[in-house]
Amino acid sequence: MPLTSPRRSALADQVIAQLRAQITSGEWPVGSRIPTEPELVEQLGVARNTVREAVRALAHNGLLDIRQGSGTYVVATSELAGVMNRRFADADPLHVAELRSALETKAAQLAAERRTEQDVKQLDALLDRRERAWESGDAEAFVEADATLHMAVVAAAHNEVLAELYADLGGVLRDFLRADVGRELRPESHVDHARLVAAIRAGDGERAAAEAGAHPYACRLSRLGA
Repeated sequence: MPLTSPRRSALADQVIAQLRAQITSGEWPVGSRIPTEPELVEQLGVARNTVREAVRALAHNGLLDIRQGSGTYVVATSELAGVMNRRFADADPLHVAELRSALETKAAQLAAERRTEQDVKQLDALLDRRERAWESGDAEAFVEADATLHMAVVAAAHNEVLAELYADLGGVLRDFLRADVGRELRPESHVDHARLVAAIRAGDGERAAAEAGAHPYACRLSRLGA
């Protein structure tokens, strides 16, 4: 239904809230291009200036990136994630690797201790998706599949604070992985995460933590200068 309001500021706030909801719900995932300005005007039933104001506000908050001649893209799922992306865009890769290793090692341990049957089914499905993405040779698809699997491991830890922090750092961690993987998947870079998922399924927290800590991005700490 078209949004209506006698005051432009209130109307803009409504549009901002609606666009934010489509981002945070995953309807517009990170990396996707949102509908064009004319399309949003038609969908929302508001003036072009109101749509423009809302999009600029979300871009200012770090959720959207306006690219002249290309469109507007989702770059973060929350204001905090946008801040994280800007704050750590030029961070030392060694420090990013250390942070990811610390978060995921603890998450894997907790996941093994707290996982549900539904968690295990989800991990199995995402592990299969990750392997298929690797076999396809599509580097970007692999980065997304790998990141999604690790997010599911963190979610299986059932620690809301850890999950939210990891999600807000998601863009930073994806960029690190994307840079490390490169444009072409190399056989020597592949690692089978089946042992990690198996340890979580078995409820072996110590082994799960060891597997998470032994992954290539953690091992590369020494290569990066640790």
